[in-house]
Formats: sequence, C-alpha cells, structure tokens
Amino acid sequence: MGKDEATLRARILVIDDDPDMSCIIAELAEDSGQVAQVAGTLGAGLEKLSDGPFDLVFLDVRLPDGSGLDALPEIRKGPGRPDVIIITGLGDPDGAELAIQNGAWDYIEKGSSLQQIRFSMERALRYRQRSSQEGRLVLKRERLIGESPALQPVLDNLIIAAGGDAGVLVTGETGTGKEVVARTIHENSTRASGPFVVLDCASLPENLVEGELFGHLKGSFTGASATRTGLVGQADAGTLFLDEVGELPLAVQSSFLRVLQEKRYRPLGSTRELSSDFRLIAATNRDLVAMCADGSFRTDLYYRLKSCAICMPPLRERLEDIPALARSQLDRMCLGYSLDTKELSEELLGLLMHYDWPGNVRELIQTLERTLMRGKDEKTLYPEHLPVDIRAKAAGRSLQNVSPLPSLAPGEERPETPPQLSAETLPPFKDYRRQGIEELERAYLDRLMELCGGSIKQACSRSGLSRTRLYVLMKQYGVTRD
Repeated sequence: MGKDEATLRARILVIDDDPDMSCIIAELAEDSGQVAQVAGTLGAGLEKLSDGPFDLVFLDVRLPDGSGLDALPEIRKGPGRPDVIIITGLGDPDGAELAIQNGAWDYIEKGSSLQQIRFSMERALRYRQRSSQEGRLVLKRERLIGESPALQPVLDNLIIAAGGDAGVLVTGETGTGKEVVARTIHENSTRASGPFVVLDCASLPENLVEGELFGHLKGSFTGASATRTGLVGQADAGTLFLDEVGELPLAVQSSFLRVLQEKRYRPLGSTRELSSDFRLIAATNRDLVAMCADGSFRTDLYYRLKSCAICMPPLRERLEDIPALARSQLDRMCLGYSLDTKELSEELLGLLMHYDWPGNVRELIQTLERTLMRGKDEKTLYPEHLPVDIRAKAAGRSLQNVSPLPSLAPGEERPETPPQLSAETLPPFKDYRRQGIEELERAYLDRLMELCGGSIKQACSRSGLSRTRLYVLMKQYGVTRD
C-alpha cells in the first residue's frame, strides 16, 4: 500500500469489556481497510485517545470503571474530535436516546448483525470525510474568535448553515455572542452582499412590534406621519435577525409564521401584499421548548425557526479562547481610542482565565475596556489595571483551583528547590518560572499516582483533573501509573 493510500485509512478505537464484541468490530474495520485498536476499560480507552487522533470510537455504555455515556462529551472533545457510535445492551431505548442526546453519531445493539455494524461504521466515516472537506473552506469570522473544543461544534454547524438558506436558531446565555454568530453566517452565505437587518424583540412594546416588522402607511394609526418600510421589507435579498425571539408577542407570532411560509406580508393600513425574499436567523437565551409546552410560544413557529440549530457555549466552557479574544478586542479598542497597541501580561491573562464570567464575552469586553482606561498610558497591562472586583474574584478562584501537594511520608523529602542563581547563570524570568512550574507539576503527578495506587479514577477525583488532561500531563512528564 502506498503512502498516500495509507494516510486515507481511518483510525478506529473500540472501547468495550466484551472481548468477542471488540474482536468482531475490529475485524470488520480492518476488513474495510481501516486501522483498529481495542481497549477493555474506559481508562485504557482514554489513554489511547490521548495518543490519538482517532476518527471513530465504538463505545460501550457499561464499562468496569465507568459509564461510556458520561465520558462521551470528553471523548468528542479529544484529539481529532472523533465521532462516536454507542454500543448499547439489547432493548435499551433509554441508552439509545441518551447516546444521541449526548452527541453520539449513532448507536448499535450488541445483538446487531455484521451488516448493521458495517453500515453504521461506513456511514459515519463517509459523513466525516465530507465534513472535513467542507471544514477546509475558509470562514470569514473576524469577530467569532477561538479554536477551543467547545467552539468546534459551533464552527461545524456554521459551515452547514452558511452553505444553505434555511432558518437558523442560535441559543445560548446572555452575552455569549449570538449576534456575532448570526452575522458570521450572513457574511459567509450567498446573501453576503445583501442587508443584515436586526430587530431586538425585547426592546419594543408589544403594540409596536408588528409595525416595526411589516411597516405601515401614512395615516394608518395616530402618529404615522409618513409611510415606513418594515424590517421584513428592508431585509429583502438579505438576512433578518430576530434577537431575543422568545420575547415576540404571541399575537405577532401567528402573523409572522405566515410571512415565513409565504414570504409575503401586508404593511399596517395597506390592502395589498408585498413580497420579501429574506432569510431568517433568530436567537434566544430562553427555553423555547418549555415555552411551547406552557403555550407562550407557538410550536409550529419553533420548528420553522429550528431548521438549523446552533448553541453558543458560555465563556466559562471555552476559557482557552480568552487570550485570543482579549488580544482581538484590545486591538480594536486601542484603534478606536487612537492609542498605541498594548501588551497583555501573562499574569493578567492568567487571572482572566480564572474568572467564571457570568456575563460571558460581553462582560469580558467591558472588563477589557475598563482595564484599558486604567492603563492607557502604559505599554503593558498588568493585573493591577484590572477592575478591583474582577481581580479579587479571579484571584480567589485561582487559589481555590490550586491543589496542594499531598503530604509527605515519614522521611520523604520535597523535590529540590531551584539553586541559588549567580549573575552568570541567571536565565530569563519566563524560562526560570516555566522550569520551576514543570518541576512542581512532575513532583505532584508522581506523588498523586503513588497515593492513588495508579488508579486513574481516584487520581482524577483527588486532583480535580479530567481524565484527558491527566493523561496529557502524565505523557508530558513521563509519569507512569506504577
């Protein structure tokens, strides 16, 4: 087999404590020209995944050292972001439903035929190949910053949404950047040259929403001194973005549903209908499913909005993106205030990444602006330039997250402290600090494995580290479970 052909072979991992099932799936994969590995426990599987990347994982639900469903989100975020096919027990509909809800590509029962297993595997790999080809398209996303695992599903769905014309529903907490997602979809779509029209449904009184959407004729109501084109008309050949769509009055929902279906509307006071070729993107931080259940939101409108669904994660789930977000926003602010570009110290970035950001990206932007105002005459921004409330909470949280070294056994000594440094041997501060941190982390991991008897489950519980993070650190420092 040539080198080019070999690189196309998918890597498949089977995590199942049933050796017969593992052997069957591995042989099917290899017969199809793929590369297969097996693991009998969740810990062994996660360890193999940390050495990845893998393209596809067959994952048993019940494993000796844990639940496959509990580990599924962590596996999906791992190296290569593999797709997952869940292996369920016979007649376990709850397991199948939970598998799909937790991000599994598909599920198979242990009594499935070889043909069913092969079909599920090949379908997952074909879809993955198509998605990777689409993913190579370069997205224009000046303000949608980040590459964290939590943001990857957003980017994947964004590519799909930008390539079509169906409605999109963007959900997420307040301040996560839902409008940024909507604008990014518009800018990457075939409607990019058209208008992007925004309506904040929460900002208008109920009696004005219909007129704002559909427009009105002069004299159609008291105060209508001139004919006005509504936002639906303004969005012709472009995109209409309804922010906080959960606040749309129930009476307006019915008339707007018809506009969505027919792409025709009637301005207030008019006897004739007009047409508008617009694409709808809606956003909300409310639970529309619960609102449909209690009758405060139309179910048929919800499903029209949800042709494509994108959930924007909160900032606390994508802390890895904070340095890039902070750098981008700070550059934009410096340009707006006609200031020289500022540097962000590592200490300041460290504190930003130890704050939980209840206000999400919006709060980060406001914090950076306040920080810039306090240090506008400085070349580099340090923690002392942060607002006091943010600095205090971040510092407290960073101390809570520090796991102290376990106590020493009798007669045991701490690792050597760094030696006294002469003028000739004094390294740059960053290098010296990095070396010190590495020594402490290596010592911590050695002691952790010793106290936990090599048990990954106990080590994770005691240290507060995820399995994936623990395996990465152990590999980095050459620490074994022995």
